[in-house]
Amino acid sequence: MKPPVDLKLRGEASSRLGSISRRFNREGQSLYLTDAMDPSRFTSQDMGRVVRTLGPHGFYTFLPEPIPRRLALNARTVMLLSEADLALGRLAGAGRLLPNPHILAAPYVAREALSSTRIEGTQASLSDIFDANARGVKDTTDIKEVTNYILALERGLLLLSDLPLSLRFMCEVHARLLEGVRGEERLPGEVRRSPNWIGSPDNRPETAVFVPPPVEEMKDALSDWQKFIHEDVELPTLIKAALLHYQFETIHPFLDGNGRLGRLLIILFLIEQDLLPQPLLYMSSYFEARKGDYYDRLQAVRERGEVQEWVQFFLHGVAVQATDAIERAERLADLRELYRGKLQGSRSRASGAVELLFENPIVTAKFVAERLGITAQGAHLLLQQLEELDILKEWDRVPGRSKRWLAPEIMEVLDST
Repeated sequence: MKPPVDLKLRGEASSRLGSISRRFNREGQSLYLTDAMDPSRFTSQDMGRVVRTLGPHGFYTFLPEPIPRRLALNARTVMLLSEADLALGRLAGAGRLLPNPHILAAPYVAREALSSTRIEGTQASLSDIFDANARGVKDTTDIKEVTNYILALERGLLLLSDLPLSLRFMCEVHARLLEGVRGEERLPGEVRRSPNWIGSPDNRPETAVFVPPPVEEMKDALSDWQKFIHEDVELPTLIKAALLHYQFETIHPFLDGNGRLGRLLIILFLIEQDLLPQPLLYMSSYFEARKGDYYDRLQAVRERGEVQEWVQFFLHGVAVQATDAIERAERLADLRELYRGKLQGSRSRASGAVELLFENPIVTAKFVAERLGITAQGAHLLLQQLEELDILKEWDRVPGRSKRWLAPEIMEVLDST
């Protein structure tokens, strides 16, 4: 493949955040307000350059520079880094002190999966996910996508024991992410062999808001991205995480699922680097709440080289989400002690059922029976006991289906904003 022809950039920087300014409809889907990728907005070549591909149907595309191995941190970045490190350290400490960290990890992973898929347009609620888990079914496409995100993260955590983070690693996780859902026809587990693009009204690169690098340049960028993961560079780990996520989204190495996979990368990297013992940090909730800012900050790095501003946005997110996770963990720990006190002296398996509620606060008798290895009748008796103690209440959201119970206090902690 011949190299594309460089363009001379023209014009001044847009007064707004350029080619990805947007509003959102009431379903949260992005509505782009500007035209196709405009090279005049790319006023800095620090992080890459815009070129036009050759041929009669050429289009503008972005060629990223290698990830910077040094970054001069300004005072605000240093302050935010300190806050993020402190909050993340407290969260890691809380995770290591828990008698059963999986009690927290499971619902936290559900929150992360839900927020990450919502960013891409999936419509589901946390109660939908817990209900599907309790019933052992995935009866909507949206629930399947959220469940696949959870399974992809679990696959990644398992792989970390044998395989370092790498392109091969990400391909394995990507294959699980797209298995049996929308996008499964788009080469799950394989890097793309053709161009892709973002935000085109008629599905053409010529009209797209952003076009990642062509295949050959993508391969070079991926090689540098992979080297950067394990290079001994003079950058704090959290800043490396921010840069890795930015570059992955800019390269867009797969035909589908890049956003979800890039957000999975954050937590997998932090666990591999021993900054977290469990997947307790749900960054996607921060990105979902600030969706416009999230996309704009990424694009501002490409257009104007605003790396520092992206890193600051990312670090603030780590501090916010780590603090939020700690506060929820403390509230859940208090509830756990309260419930154990209510069950003091009980010789039944009720304490085991309570532990299940912190993992999945919506349950059925069948779910409890299978998890505790008891009869259906025994499970019904346990659930009735917990209902009498005001730990559970019957969930009447879906009359006519199998009976479900909800732990309202646990659900309120997990689902509050």
